[in-house]
Amino acid sequence: MESTQKEPSMHVLMYFFLVVDISFILYFSATAMRLIPIEYAYSDYTNPILVSWNWSFFPLDMVISLTGLSSIYLHRKGRAAWKSIALISLVLTFCSGLIAISYWAIRLEFDPLWWIPNLALMLYPLFFIPRFIKV
Repeated sequence: MESTQKEPSMHVLMYFFLVVDISFILYFSATAMRLIPIEYAYSDYTNPILVSWNWSFFPLDMVISLTGLSSIYLHRKGRAAWKSIALISLVLTFCSGLIAISYWAIRLEFDPLWWIPNLALMLYPLFFIPRFIKV
């Protein structure tokens, strides 16, 4: 049975990757330099445990950025490997958003400034992942 699913397209996905991947790099740079005003920070922003929790995302989010930006590069070079790397980036992006949303839900804290970006991280990959999976 032949799949009617569309081939993944990098044209739209590239913009998502650029925004997300560069945002992760900028966010952690701003966090490291303490540039985020406290009124825009997550609750208990200065609590050492939450600082560690936030930084625990750094390796994951940097792998997401590395894979997303690498897939753009590979696509531009005409290398088929871009699809595998893009799928890894999308799955990890979903996981990053899911972990953050789970944390805020467990704490029963709803701050749109943190929920909206993390819901976006969790949901946007769901539109692209099926295009990479061949059944």
